[in-house]
Amino acid sequence: MPTAKTARKSAGKPAGNLLYAQSGGVTAVINATAAGVIEAARARKVRVLAARNGILGALREELIDTSKESAAAIRALGHTPGGAFGSCRLKLKALDADRARYERLLAVLQAHDVRWFLYNGGNDSADTALKVSQLAAEYGYPLTCVGVPKTVDNDLAVTDCCPGFGSAAKYTAVSVREAALDVAAMAETSTKVFVYEAMGRHAGWLAAAAGLAGADADAAPHLILFPERPFEEADFFAKVKATVERVGYCVVVASEGIQTADGRFVADAGGGKDSFGHTQLGGVASHLAGRVKDALGYKVHWALPDYLQRSARHLASKTDVEQARAVGKAAVEYALKGMNSVMPAIVRSSDAPYRWKIEPVPLSKVANHEKKMPANFIRKDGYGITAAARKYLEPLIRGEAPPPYGRDGLPQYVTLKNVAVKAKLPPFEG
Repeated sequence: MPTAKTARKSAGKPAGNLLYAQSGGVTAVINATAAGVIEAARARKVRVLAARNGILGALREELIDTSKESAAAIRALGHTPGGAFGSCRLKLKALDADRARYERLLAVLQAHDVRWFLYNGGNDSADTALKVSQLAAEYGYPLTCVGVPKTVDNDLAVTDCCPGFGSAAKYTAVSVREAALDVAAMAETSTKVFVYEAMGRHAGWLAAAAGLAGADADAAPHLILFPERPFEEADFFAKVKATVERVGYCVVVASEGIQTADGRFVADAGGGKDSFGHTQLGGVASHLAGRVKDALGYKVHWALPDYLQRSARHLASKTDVEQARAVGKAAVEYALKGMNSVMPAIVRSSDAPYRWKIEPVPLSKVANHEKKMPANFIRKDGYGITAAARKYLEPLIRGEAPPPYGRDGLPQYVTLKNVAVKAKLPPFEG
């Protein structure tokens, strides 16, 4: 059972260690947040431990000593995609339902004198950080927990946008624009319909970002399918046919999470549910392509970019990179000030020129809340974005922040040493 421990004090140096963990699907810029955390902590002479494979590593007491990494490696981490320490999909349940695992986590934190816990993830991760802070308070252990925002889906509550989304949005808009030029070049004798699948389970933010690829009625994407609107196949077929007859071809962007009016996912991958209770999706583009071919007789191609959307650091948004670093730095500042159970949120102060700042928000207002697109962001016919959506989205994909390239023509990404910290507790079972 965890017990309180008297904090060590040393002149000019905060007592204890900081534990950073990544959660859920990684993004092109989550490592930029990690770099922001580590550099800010080093500036305050605080040692940062990282959990190997997220919360699972924390439970297993598989911790990494980031002080073994050079300053150059941490700088390079800022332009490297993936999750440098590993992430996982593991949701801890309510305190009473999952108490043994929460107590194990607290015991690990105590064993390694962790006084600040930074959990970099989405809605469920904010909930976990909140519960860990509550348990620590129950046992009288001095621990400050801070949630750090991350998700390509842009569905995190309170914050104006989520680090990770801007880069995925830029990749989506650029990919759709380039693919549309390809389709247009061949439409006379080849492909008439192209279907692009975008990530987004319940919120169509990435599908909406594809709308930035074209500005007028006949520019691709011609049709966007949002999870916020029920999918009606007959109406969709009619829109595709009308577009092909008017433009000569039709580019469709479909969110993976589109549903029929009765709430059934159009593309259920049949892979069951993950630990977060999410149905495995994927394949909506191939499904729609087959249905269009059968119903309308057009030659159809489709694309499922999948992980490419969230790993494309070579095409990252500069705005996104800057925001990812900023939330990491702010999280450390909040933690060392003892601001418990908060998250650094991005606040938009101006659209034109685009200006933003970071402010703390309570985790209780973030945990398990989902931000869907406002109704006024979706065109009245349900198949495109509005001027209001464009005004919101455009600043988030602005600017380029390419990684350095080597003589071999490939980006120079870093692989950290990830030196393990010696375990102090019995192996984790559960």
